[in-house]
Amino acid sequence: MNVTLEQLRARGFFQQCSDPEGLSRLMDQGPLTFYEGCDPTGPSLHIGHMVPYFGIRHLLAAGHKAIVLVGGGTARIGDPSGKTELRKILSYEQIDANVAAISAQLSRFFGPDSDKIQWVNNKDWLASLNYIDFLRDIGRHFSVNRMLSFEAYKLRMENGLSFIEFNYQLLQSYDFLQLYKRFGCCLQIGGDDQWGNIVAGIDLIRRVESAEVFALTFPLVSTADGKKMGKTEKGAIFLDPAITSPYDFFQYWRNVRDADVRRFLLMFTFLPIEECERLCAAGTNPNDAKERLAWEVTALIHGQDEANKALSGARAAFSNDGDKDAMPQVTLTLTKFAAGYNIVDLFFDAGLVPTKSEGRRLVQQGGAFVAQAGAKLAAIDDVATILGADALDATGELLLRAGKKRYCRVITIADC
Repeated sequence: MNVTLEQLRARGFFQQCSDPEGLSRLMDQGPLTFYEGCDPTGPSLHIGHMVPYFGIRHLLAAGHKAIVLVGGGTARIGDPSGKTELRKILSYEQIDANVAAISAQLSRFFGPDSDKIQWVNNKDWLASLNYIDFLRDIGRHFSVNRMLSFEAYKLRMENGLSFIEFNYQLLQSYDFLQLYKRFGCCLQIGGDDQWGNIVAGIDLIRRVESAEVFALTFPLVSTADGKKMGKTEKGAIFLDPAITSPYDFFQYWRNVRDADVRRFLLMFTFLPIEECERLCAAGTNPNDAKERLAWEVTALIHGQDEANKALSGARAAFSNDGDKDAMPQVTLTLTKFAAGYNIVDLFFDAGLVPTKSEGRRLVQQGGAFVAQAGAKLAAIDDVATILGADALDATGELLLRAGKKRYCRVITIADC
């Protein structure tokens, strides 16, 4: 097998391929053009979206030519793949804003390689399509029976598949055809939930152009406990720092399960395979590997400065061996402590619990901890506990912890 495909397989990217031997032979002949697409259904990608983009960087490093498509056209319909309900229909203005935001995130991720990428928006050829002509020229090549055999449609048929969604596979296949005609694109990559859509595009190009093109999908990553990768109690881990702070982003990776560390190092960093194996070798401290994983991924998404700050903040929270200024923090007034601050209200105001009822459960279950800066954390298990100004250290600060891993540094100020 081609050395690049072998590398993708060794790092955990290889899920399905339409013709592994044929694709391997083509890649051995020299650089090929491939594409990956995403629909801008929100203002930010989350880390689960990023698996194909890590794969793209490996292919770019091997000299292949990438097309990155942001689907300003297909987002007007919404992909039913992996969804049990109809996606929310967005305004065209919102879709355009999402295109700009996601394109900027991806450009930062690719760094200098961005200049090597052909950036496209399928709005350019889908928005002006004549529906009747499209059905005559493209729709006639699709079998409804075959479309309904794909998992994405079978799943939606149980809850109701709208006619607008039923058109999605035709549009994505048309994207592949357009990119083949315009740029000689002969490979589409993506998550494994896109397999049906991609092979439909392969079939369309074979019928229309009598040409052979290929599909390569990557696994839909889940954690060792079966949860969808990138999901937490608070929700998805987004790339936008306004939604998920770099510190929380870092902490997600720092706190992955031991069983996931090696796999995530291979997929979500560009460390050599030998280095990943060394970090996870028997007898090593898994926390060292987790810290390296967290730093590497945070640096790739948010930059080295933010990764360093997050690392320092985490060390300050967990071992008093870092920069406490890098920890998550909240500013509260001295007056609240002088009047007596209820423990539940404090954790709610600090943003460590989403509701006061959640705060009460946290306290009752022994998950609320309080400490003066530099002192040992102590559990508070009485929801009636009141903290006064004497709970603050000499600088007017307090450290809070919710559960085992979420910290907050409280800084107090005088009322204006």
